[in-house]
Amino acid sequence: MSQVVKVLELVGESANSWQDAVESAVQEASRTVDNITGVEIYNLTGNVENGHIVEYKANVKVAFAVDHRR
Repeated sequence: MSQVVKVLELVGESANSWQDAVESAVQEASRTVDNITGVEIYNLTGNVENGHIVEYKANVKVAFAVDHRR
């Protein structure tokens, strides 16, 4: 049987770093999605106040294998 992989697009947010924003997106997705196999980071942005980054945002695509036994 061939394998099917689905991809979800998400935005992770963090007050600390872009890496934390990516981790946030993956961790939140893993609460409801099984079999996550990879992540693609395709856009990093942030909010700035008074010359400082106050929020980091990461647009990511999370890939997961479809479970055919369901």
